[in-house]
Amino acid sequence: MSSDRSYLALRLEGPLQSWGFDSQYNRRNTGLMPTRSAIAGMCCAALGHPRGSANEQEFLAAFGSVCMTAIAIPRNGMKRELPVRRLQDYHTVQNTRTAEGKIKDCHITHRQYLADAAFGVLLEGEESLLKQVADALENPVWGVWLGRKACIPTAPVLAGLRSDWDEALRLLVGTRPLESFTRQEEVENFADGRDSLPDVPVSFASERRLFSPRRVKTWQAGEKA
Repeated sequence: MSSDRSYLALRLEGPLQSWGFDSQYNRRNTGLMPTRSAIAGMCCAALGHPRGSANEQEFLAAFGSVCMTAIAIPRNGMKRELPVRRLQDYHTVQNTRTAEGKIKDCHITHRQYLADAAFGVLLEGEESLLKQVADALENPVWGVWLGRKACIPTAPVLAGLRSDWDEALRLLVGTRPLESFTRQEEVENFADGRDSLPDVPVSFASERRLFSPRRVKTWQAGEKA
């Protein structure tokens, strides 16, 4: 692959979004920022990589070198910015398998969603890899969604691919400075971060989903790095 760096801008807008990072059991919570695992899963769906396939494993290994920045972009109502709300859905699932290996007729879960949220995501990585993702998002093999299949985007996810950070950022926030938005950035050194999320996908295979930790730091709007 080329060593040239590029910046892929993604636009995440929809009435509902859900970004789970600790959602393995009955309560499927959502974080307040898009997760790396969800973005990687979106890319795999657009590329048409089946869960647990060799193509998925190759892509996830390459995607591990990509740096991700998530930006919360307020949505405007008639007279003011819309507050982001968490909604909880009472959800039932049929024919789930118990710890003993038996099939359960009906299983109850509680699933959280974000309402009135919008985000921008900037991915920094090798040009050839991000160009491949950009082409796939423009004409996806499978559907893409905002964390869960019920969360359909209301705007094209692909905002654009640029060779310059500032140009890619302008696709998402215009001329406003990044410091005026709440954003979450990945850090290289543990001491530079504030939170560790089990959010780096190793495998999406249904029978052996596996994630490793990601160290991040969240900056509030108006807070300078």
